Amino acid sequence: MEGTSTAVAEGVALTAHRIVAEALRNVLAHAGPATALVRITVGGGVLTVEVVDTGRGPGRPPDRIGHGLVGMRERVALYGGILRTGPAPGGGFRVYARIPLDPAGAVPA
Repeated sequence: MEGTSTAVAEGVALTAHRIVAEALRNVLAHAGPATALVRITVGGGVLTVEVVDTGRGPGRPPDRIGHGLVGMRERVALYGGILRTGPAPGGGFRVYARIPLDPAGAVPA
């Protein structure tokens, strides 16, 4: 955890929790022998979630994106945020989400 102590809306907090849970599940299912780092940062009006693993990284591009990645993207979009997924620098896989702390104008869940 990094950043300032501030209140986070319940929906934003739940979204962050679900992203971390799904990303770690994906590490267990797809990365092979690996370690994972979870970093959550609050500041500048946003909550940032980053999960990086040291696993084998993505193989050939899949014919379709799994439901987990789609679900993460949809959750983040509800709050006007962005989600980036893909190979991590130096190998492995990275999930990065940036979610506004003030979800004004966001689509209700």
